[in-house]
Amino acid sequence: MERLASSNREVFDAGLDPDVVRSLIRHALGETSDASVRVYVHRTDDGPVTVVTVRPPPRWRAPSGCEPSHTCGRNRASSTCTPTKGCIARPPNAPGSTMRCFTAADDRVSETTMANIGFFDEMGVVWPDAPMLDGITKQLLERHAADAGVRMRERPVHLAELASMTGAFVSSARGIGLVSMIDAVELDTPQARLDELAELYASVPWDEI
Repeated sequence: MERLASSNREVFDAGLDPDVVRSLIRHALGETSDASVRVYVHRTDDGPVTVVTVRPPPRWRAPSGCEPSHTCGRNRASSTCTPTKGCIARPPNAPGSTMRCFTAADDRVSETTMANIGFFDEMGVVWPDAPMLDGITKQLLERHAADAGVRMRERPVHLAELASMTGAFVSSARGIGLVSMIDAVELDTPQARLDELAELYASVPWDEI
């Protein structure tokens, strides 16, 4: 709600009533207890209009690989930032499925188009220190990590050091997904480390809608 309200002010210079949004979500859900809910705010001649969609909850289905290369040094692709090459993430045995990942001009890893990307090392979880969208799942993991005994920190992560990482993962509304390869660097990401993050995410208290 905070991010939605902030974006609404930035784009439309208008306030957003969270109680109205929650009411729309409850109406759209009906009797559905588990779903992927998206809230869109569209521009119209009469001002912003809020639209809610409800779909089955998505899940990460397979580990991903990545072919990183340079993009522009700004955060996320937008109308003012066109990636020159990008980073292609492919689930194994699914050659038609791709997901772009962005790197800054100095080869710092940033994020993917669909998720934040993080790394494991011997000390804990490393989030890239680079321009990115601070995803809600990432924020929740960071907020509750200390209570679960999981150490997290931010620092620049460059392509040249990926081979020294213990592993990598992606986080989004789909949950936590394993990354098995970045470019030609194979990552033997320990399943136990991934399970630890998944358990942490599952333990986050629910918010009342």
